[in-house]
Amino acid sequence: MSKPVVAITRPKDRAKKACEIVRELGGEPILAPTLDLKPVNTQSLKDLVAKKDELDWIIFTSPTTIVSLKQFHPDFLKSLNCKLAVIGNKTGKLAEKEGMTVDLMPEEFTAEGLIEEFKKQGITGKTIGIPRTASARPVLPEELEKLGNKVILAEAYKSLFPMDENAVKELIEKIENRKIDAITFTSPLTVENFFEIVDDKQKIAGLLSDNLLTVCIGPITAKVLDKYDITYIYPDTYTVPDMMELLFEELDR
Repeated sequence: MSKPVVAITRPKDRAKKACEIVRELGGEPILAPTLDLKPVNTQSLKDLVAKKDELDWIIFTSPTTIVSLKQFHPDFLKSLNCKLAVIGNKTGKLAEKEGMTVDLMPEEFTAEGLIEEFKKQGITGKTIGIPRTASARPVLPEELEKLGNKVILAEAYKSLFPMDENAVKELIEKIENRKIDAITFTSPLTVENFFEIVDDKQKIAGLLSDNLLTVCIGPITAKVLDKYDITYIYPDTYTVPDMMELLFEELDR
């Protein structure tokens, strides 16, 4: 029996672990990033660093934020003197690897999950720094401000259209030729950019529903798949390992 072929649309620099998991579970990964991430040293990031001593909290929503700060402002991470909230195990582990203590990580790895934790703890009247990508959803800063907090946003990295469109076009061709068994999406932009490259969106959406297994990391990404009427599944815990385990459990059925 041939190995199931699993398409991974994550940014290339964050896809290594996903590919390893697919191989460990007996599959063959096909990497076709539909999103690229580029750390940037913007003025807003410099401003946040300069206001380090004003912060009561800082929130890291992805590992790329930490990578960017380490690249451009390594002393900032070493000398942080505020509480730290993170979204996701991977972000938390990288923060700890850099010597930071994680004070808060929500059970649900979404902005909404973190907001609920801030509400439960009655966190208000605080100054909160959020370095992230400028294309991130506005829900986190908006809701934190509604709780009476001051939010300082900073652009730490850019979410770019895929640099290698040919890899995505080759993936689309494989989907059309029934050479892909499953496809994974780990953020709304991985879906949006994929369909930007697709010519016949209705046809490919139909194939993603009917001819292969579509798996996403959680409900926020699922909302974008809903726009294209795609049938999908996602795990109870919004991590890449849980997503892959669910994928192979479903394929085994």
